[in-house]
Amino acid sequence: MSQQADLELALRLGDIADSITSSRFQARDLRIQEKLDRTPVTDADTAVETAVREALRSARPDDAFAGEETGGSVTAGRTWMVDPIDGTKNFLRGIPVWATLIALLEDGRPTVGVISAPALHSRWWAAAERGAWLRRGSVDSAPLPLRVSGNTRLAKAYLSTTSTRTWDVFHSCEAYLRLAEACWEDRAFGDFLQHCMVAEGTLDIAAEPVVNPWDITAVQILVEEAGGVCTDLLGASPQSGTGALSANPRLHQLALRVLSAPPGAALDDETDDPARAT
Repeated sequence: MSQQADLELALRLGDIADSITSSRFQARDLRIQEKLDRTPVTDADTAVETAVREALRSARPDDAFAGEETGGSVTAGRTWMVDPIDGTKNFLRGIPVWATLIALLEDGRPTVGVISAPALHSRWWAAAERGAWLRRGSVDSAPLPLRVSGNTRLAKAYLSTTSTRTWDVFHSCEAYLRLAEACWEDRAFGDFLQHCMVAEGTLDIAAEPVVNPWDITAVQILVEEAGGVCTDLLGASPQSGTGALSANPRLHQLALRVLSAPPGAALDDETDDPARAT
């Protein structure tokens, strides 16, 4: 199966998802349940995942499938991974910052990724060695190639996370605040959007202490194909579940150093000065 064919399929799956999510966004009869981990799931989540699974069963019957709502796991060979709505809390509150995330993994590595956010009129996609792209506006808009920022100084970096509360639970709020203090500015754009903004070069660093594989796989290849680095907070694969950190290569190195520093450690000039860094 050619990679171009896989990418075209992933984009069609994004169209299927968009048709469902757009029709259910701000619906008065939206049905909401609470999962065992106390996170919400809507009828739109389950409808998208079911429709995408069925489309893949027809188009790629020999491929494995792993979804947030209906399960499955990554296997050797080819696995499609889907987060039907990343940002479900936004979705159910009528906030337009949510997206469907679709990725293809081959032997555990993402090779195709699509992030479709119809309420933002935006779609990002990437494929291995084919670059990262964004289409914003109408479906007839020309796609734009993406590149991470060229900033190499933490003191000039724009940082985002999803929620500072989760840093206390899953990593260290002190570590995140230390990174925020080293940066020029920090915000909480959250979820998929902050990693997409890193790929666009409009944001320098996205850091979050906990992710699931379906949260990060599609944006991992987007960031990498835009020239960036996307790992967990220890520098390993972001699919390990130990958080996620996206940035250009230099800022990624500096941010890892700050996040791994012992409590109470002071930042020195070498932390933020490429000419002096070892």
